[in-house]
Amino acid sequence: MPPHSVARIPAARRLRVLGIMSGTSIDSVDYAVCSIDGNAVALEKHWQAPFPRRLRDRLHRAASDLGTSHETGQLHHDLGRFYADEAIHGLRRQQLDLVGLHGQTIYHQPASPAATFQLGEPAYLAERLRVPVVNNFRAADLAAGGQGAPLATLFHQVVFGKTGEHVCVNNLGGISNVTSIDWRERKQPRLAAFDTGPGNLLIDLAVRHFTHGRKTFDRNGAWARRGRVSEKWLARWLDHRFFIQDPPKSTGREEFGEVFFDEALRQVRRFRLSKFDIVATLTELTARSLVLNYRLHLKSAPGRVVLAGGGVRNPALVEQIRVSLRQWQPGIRLQTCDQLGWPVQAVESAAFAFLAYYRVQNQPANLPSTTGASRPVLLGQVAKP
Repeated sequence: MPPHSVARIPAARRLRVLGIMSGTSIDSVDYAVCSIDGNAVALEKHWQAPFPRRLRDRLHRAASDLGTSHETGQLHHDLGRFYADEAIHGLRRQQLDLVGLHGQTIYHQPASPAATFQLGEPAYLAERLRVPVVNNFRAADLAAGGQGAPLATLFHQVVFGKTGEHVCVNNLGGISNVTSIDWRERKQPRLAAFDTGPGNLLIDLAVRHFTHGRKTFDRNGAWARRGRVSEKWLARWLDHRFFIQDPPKSTGREEFGEVFFDEALRQVRRFRLSKFDIVATLTELTARSLVLNYRLHLKSAPGRVVLAGGGVRNPALVEQIRVSLRQWQPGIRLQTCDQLGWPVQAVESAAFAFLAYYRVQNQPANLPSTTGASRPVLLGQVAKP
């Protein structure tokens, strides 16, 4: 397989694959049923299952390193049962061949000694759906010396790459990550992929904090639009070492989660910043750090940027990204995956359906150039019914 492109998988029996993804925002689970044949991916159905508040609070507790081994062990199985229950409910007797389960990340440490941990026991899905469940996608890349992320690069190339242009696909989940696909004047695309820093995570933490958990995100960017950006604190937060770190790189709530937010809150407490000002500044941090990463770590500016993930539903964030891109390179076109026929909440879950398909075809799906692994490896372990 060329080191910077998808494998040429011959068309085989078409498989109907369910991808399941819950991201670092810990708000809901995304499900996507895809029909996959070779490298042709068609989205058939998708839905979202919000976490019940009690389960969501337990996941936040585990991700904040507050849970006991007993609590975490019980949560692993309870989450597996929840995944299965919501899959059965959403499928409505639709037949499947395979499942790709990412699980809920509660710990991700790419630096040596590297470690990653996703909750959600796959055996419940395998038992109830009676199909194999590919899971634990990140461990093999870590074992080969990589960071276990990003993993959606090949999927982004298949779905959004277009010969003759340079496009960036940027997922705005709890953490923001980008895939750069440059097809200009070459037979194989030049691929780059890395995390850019916070996506929705710090914004969500702020809203949860100021509403005592009654609200979990900035609906329609209303809080950000009511606030004023503090350029002083924005400049200080943009000085974070992660933004200038060269790829391969990935991050998580260990760097841009509760610890970062609590320290930021402590820093601004003596200043007269309203809760709306803080959310506005954190929203601007996501937008400007995204573009800062493009400027520092891409060989050239893209002609087009496609936004995916839950952050697309925040118009204040999208507008700030648009402004930041325009200030850097006025000619960049900004689109959302919705405009290209891929619903915002289906892209990441569909990516893990695609990775599950690669696994059962015995095709490596990591890119060592983007994860830092020493070699291409098969991603995921298979739980059989």
